Amino acid sequence: MEHDDERMKEIESRMADPHFWDNKENAQELLRELNTLKAAKAEKHAHDKRDAIISIFSGAGGDDAEDFSSMLFEMYTRFAGRRGWEIYVLHRHQNDHGGFRNLSFEVQGKGVYGVLKHESGVHRLVRISPFNAKKLRHTSFAMVEVIPRLDKSNSVVIRDEDVRVEFARSSGPGGQNVNKRETAVRMVHIPTNIAVHVDSERSQSQNREKAFEILKGKIYRLEEARRKKQEQGLSVSDTVEIEWGNQIRSYVLHPYKMVKDHRTGVETSRVDEVFQGEIDEFIEAEQSSIE
Repeated sequence: MEHDDERMKEIESRMADPHFWDNKENAQELLRELNTLKAAKAEKHAHDKRDAIISIFSGAGGDDAEDFSSMLFEMYTRFAGRRGWEIYVLHRHQNDHGGFRNLSFEVQGKGVYGVLKHESGVHRLVRISPFNAKKLRHTSFAMVEVIPRLDKSNSVVIRDEDVRVEFARSSGPGGQNVNKRETAVRMVHIPTNIAVHVDSERSQSQNREKAFEILKGKIYRLEEARRKKQEQGLSVSDTVEIEWGNQIRSYVLHPYKMVKDHRTGVETSRVDEVFQGEIDEFIEAEQSSIE
């Protein structure tokens, strides 16, 4: 984004030259480029005002990693509660201990995506495992993905032939509450292999509409990542994978207590407060470093 701002300033400076229109074809080309850059910047900031959809994926490590995903979900839930935001679970794959193999939830409120978008990345937990009888130290990983909730008016275009839709019965607590109809929706974007699963709504059509919204958000995030890598001169894969190498924050409970953000260097020993949702200092420091 910094490169885009510099380029806009450069074009605007050239436009102030009295000889700018001497080469009409070149001038029009520069104007088109400027308008494109301005539109992209306006769209980016417009997304900051939107609601966000957060997905958490457990890394290798079984119960420990899945419990860590549950801890992160609780952390974001409490952070959202302190801000007066609402949370709605869209899909959860839960184990017998209350941990999550993966889950997705929507956060609704003023400027949610702009606040939480930089939480995307790998989170690392170091602690004495509560699931190990020998009380050994264990390292767990979880991947957090934050995308904006996009509506039908958004510029992201997905062709019908590029999407595969599958239906299944929504999971439930058992007995009479299990949904007997196939209302759960799994939607796959074939070119990128991005998959979305939604089973929170009562009807198949509602789950399908919600899944499509999420898919658009994931495609938008992928396009943003590709744009940034291209600006840095890096190659970009045609398909997307969970970026387990992008570690952004560590939560250490043993042998000492420390939460550290690896991007900004901000750290605190108030681990319990962090898991209670007090993550403002990490979010604000990352926002300041980018702006």
